[in-house]
Amino acid sequence: MNRYLLKQCLHVSSPIFFGYIAIGIPFGLMIVNAGYPWWMSLVMSITMYAGAGQYVAVGLFTSGASLQEVFITELFVNIRHIVYGLSLITKFKDCGKWKPYLIFALTDETYALLTSIEAPANVNKGTFYGLIALLDQLYWILGTLIGAVACNILIHYNLMQYLTGIDFALTALFVVILMEQIQKSKDFVPPLIGLLTGTAAIALNKVGILPSSNIILAAIVFAIAAIVMVRAKSFYKGEQK
Repeated sequence: MNRYLLKQCLHVSSPIFFGYIAIGIPFGLMIVNAGYPWWMSLVMSITMYAGAGQYVAVGLFTSGASLQEVFITELFVNIRHIVYGLSLITKFKDCGKWKPYLIFALTDETYALLTSIEAPANVNKGTFYGLIALLDQLYWILGTLIGAVACNILIHYNLMQYLTGIDFALTALFVVILMEQIQKSKDFVPPLIGLLTGTAAIALNKVGILPSSNIILAAIVFAIAAIVMVRAKSFYKGEQK
């Protein structure tokens, strides 16, 4: 690896650095505050590396969610990556030994970056794209470690009472994502269905019909069924045309 290649990759990925540090620190704080050791943030960021999926996983673990609920929730949170991968088949065609890692490290931000740039003519394409993806993951790992170590220090000196609202980080993250999706699509039907089905699942739990560990799973199933019923007719008409 030459200095020119590293310099180019650092320059291209620098916006991701600031973003991942900003959202990685709250994850590190959140996982330690939930009772897990600081090194768990490192393990998850190396082996899972899913951003929002990691936030969701911590929330599910602490709420006592069942294994099937964790699996289904994570599947739907990250299912968009199937589309990401399909759209990059041609771009990753000649990436050689970097291809498996590029598939693993394809986060939202890395995808947006890789689809907006082309490798310089004088460098290996696989190495260029792979190094960008690796740098992005290192930025995320650094952010989560900073948060986890900071939370450990705060706990050691009994200062956690001055740092409230960490558990709301996941909620805030998804509110921002939801607002962005609504602004882009101008479609309020899916969010409304999500709100109604989530409320229905909570109501079923309150009256003793649904166990608390299955609230998220039930809400997902209700939402999928509702969206299919609402959108199936219009989708069929579109196919007919």
